[in-house]
Amino acid sequence: MKALVYYGPFDVRVSEMPDAEIEQPTDVLVKITTTNICGSDLHMYEGRTNMESGKILGHENMGKVVEVGKSVTQIKVGDMVCLPFNIGCGHCKNCESGYTGYCLTLNPGFAGAAYGFAGMGPYSGGQAEYLRVPFGDFNCLKLPEDAEEKENDYVMLSDIFPTGYHATELANVQPGDSVVIYGAGPVGLMAAHSADIKGAGMIMVVDDKPDRLKLAEELGAIPVDFSKSPALDQILELTKGLGADKGCECVGYQCCDKHGVEHSNIIMNELVQAVKATGSIGVVGVYVPEDPKSKDELQKKGHMDFDFGQFWMKGQRIATGQANVKSYNRQLCTLISIGKAHPSSIISHEISLEEAPDAYKRFDKRENGYTKVILKPEMSGPSKT
Repeated sequence: MKALVYYGPFDVRVSEMPDAEIEQPTDVLVKITTTNICGSDLHMYEGRTNMESGKILGHENMGKVVEVGKSVTQIKVGDMVCLPFNIGCGHCKNCESGYTGYCLTLNPGFAGAAYGFAGMGPYSGGQAEYLRVPFGDFNCLKLPEDAEEKENDYVMLSDIFPTGYHATELANVQPGDSVVIYGAGPVGLMAAHSADIKGAGMIMVVDDKPDRLKLAEELGAIPVDFSKSPALDQILELTKGLGADKGCECVGYQCCDKHGVEHSNIIMNELVQAVKATGSIGVVGVYVPEDPKSKDELQKKGHMDFDFGQFWMKGQRIATGQANVKSYNRQLCTLISIGKAHPSSIISHEISLEEAPDAYKRFDKRENGYTKVILKPEMSGPSKT
């Protein structure tokens, strides 16, 4: 099968790989119809992780079931399914408690497994023609009858829509709240969409990319462009000096100042200042336990210079971590089906698998207009191997 393979920093290629196949009786085999490039894929693309050469990328996947293992009872051949990026066994203590992003059995020695991701187990990604899904009955979300019609919406249930929603849950966003969201990438935009669905009274989205801020505005948020004036000043002015009720961090450890210089702590410290006393902050941007290629000595060890004194004095709360997608995807699926959620509105490019290497390059450079790229393995396109 054709698949997008990581060979080293800034080197991804579409290659012929062994076909994905059923390995265990609980497996499901899916023919991928849509798979997305995620911002966290760029951490691996840039060589900022321990991703091994030769691995297939892609953790945002959707497709049609073409084969099931003999122990699979709920999922059938022909079903259209969306696959949470985190893979759970369904029976460990964490999975039973709803923490499927922290499965204790599928990646021994580490809590959590995922498709095509550094440090998250041996599982191949879905930027390919086919994908093996372990524990298929548990991990496949069977989609409604309008799955093909709304495919570009439903594929967002694999990661960014639940992750954006998770940010608002971690921050405890309530109806009427003022919310500040740092990052107008796909996850930040989905956090804005989620805050709006929850009835937030004011939503502010901080970024410096005009095309992304325009999308945030179209989703009902107030764009805060930190390249024009300090974001903190704008937020305090909008909130009459009080700060936002809730804050969401949707960027991660490669966050930058207005000059494009990385400071892993810049957003976390600014959120402490931008959120009111007793406010809550949800952090879904990726922060890693080590980043050897960072220029910052603390960040090399996964540490940061955090203003804990100010955080403590303001009586704030912070909750962190990846989304347990299965906690949200059925409910969010319903919102898509009935027309109350439209996550596909942020898609900027719909391309073939063969065009993926060029798309990675452009997305990594944050070229104007590159917001969310989705790949269609069945679409014909120029060969780039």
